[in-house]
Amino acid sequence: MPGILPALDQAQINAFITDGFVRIDNAFPQELAEQGRAILWKDTGCDPDNPATWTKPVIRLGGYSDLPFREAANTPILQSAYDQIVGPNRWAPPQGLGTFPVRFPSPDEPGDDGWHIDGSFTGDDYRDFLDIRANIVSKGRALLMLFLFSDVDEEDAPTRIRVGSHLDVARYLAPAGDAGRSLRNMLDDRPDWFDTGHEALAAGPAGTVYLCHPFLVHGAQKHRGSRVKFMAQPPLFPREPIQLERADSNYSPVEQSIRLALGQ
Repeated sequence: MPGILPALDQAQINAFITDGFVRIDNAFPQELAEQGRAILWKDTGCDPDNPATWTKPVIRLGGYSDLPFREAANTPILQSAYDQIVGPNRWAPPQGLGTFPVRFPSPDEPGDDGWHIDGSFTGDDYRDFLDIRANIVSKGRALLMLFLFSDVDEEDAPTRIRVGSHLDVARYLAPAGDAGRSLRNMLDDRPDWFDTGHEALAAGPAGTVYLCHPFLVHGAQKHRGSRVKFMAQPPLFPREPIQLERADSNYSPVEQSIRLALGQ
């Protein structure tokens, strides 16, 4: 965008390629986070001032196109980062944010805290969400994004990230070609879930955004804190497919990381 300095320096871009994610502080204003939380609280059916109404460990809300969410997803710093990570004109401006797994302090297991990647398309064999697929060019998804709409520390159920796991996932998906593999395949084939031995937590104040490679292995966890966690986990949709062979060699960092994994 004209007049906007690059959001990321070269060290951050290099870290995205090797680690699979980059954290952007102050990616959207606290005011938008507050406005978004007010909308989300209403839809949870819970009272923000009465923890006795917080009876479930997680309430999953759908996508939102209200103005605070659209503005949060399209700040100048984020649009600059999308250009740097995915490539100019290779991504579609988000029309909102979602889904929101709203996590409450609870002694109960959340039931959705397994390691996984987010699939992006379905095949002819689709029966349930375990049949959602991913392929080596990440059909239908340019990035996984984590938008923190509340302050999140180590006790507030921050998303767990397996650092560098996107490289293992790329090597796993490559032999399957365009058809890719389903989440069911992945659970059957790789019960260790690409353990890299190095984990990070997607924590930070409201307004923090993590831009993640679409192959990055991540997982939820039990909420051990005292404040409710609000986080959106939308995709960034591609405007054109990821390409692993470009005549001009103008590869985006998303593409570079896949090529790195495949030894290209």
